[in-house]
Amino acid sequence: MRVIVRREYPDAGAPLRFDDVDGYRLTAFATNATKGQLPDLEVRHRRRARCEDRIRNAKDTGLTNLPLYGFGQNRIWCQIVAMACDLLAWMGLLAHPQEAVRRWEPKKLRHRLFVVPATIARSGRRVVLHVSDRHRWAGTVAGAVLAMRGLPAPTG
Repeated sequence: MRVIVRREYPDAGAPLRFDDVDGYRLTAFATNATKGQLPDLEVRHRRRARCEDRIRNAKDTGLTNLPLYGFGQNRIWCQIVAMACDLLAWMGLLAHPQEAVRRWEPKKLRHRLFVVPATIARSGRRVVLHVSDRHRWAGTVAGAVLAMRGLPAPTG
């Protein structure tokens, strides 16, 4: 078994911890892989961290507990949570050009973007979304709607 330790500066704005040495953050992981160079092993480890982020996001979306009684009902609940996670991922990829908005967790998205007061009106075969301009994140929501409208129509 090998333990690989990486020394790096903390992200901007990240508070220093008591175990940081001379302004550096030490991160370590253990592996029992017998083949592979250190950069390849680190990339594999970081991919795993991305997977764990997706699991945490799924738990924030509703996978923390199974609220229903039967196995079949909870299976449907898990499918709904998976669809919600997919929608969040695709929304971040297609609708938000800003990198920061793509990295927001589901709780932050819920408290910032999904609560913007808006109304939908239909007039002359058009659907118009009226977004309140008083909300702090109204510009981000309006930009996302414009980005989604600019996408080409699906061909089937």
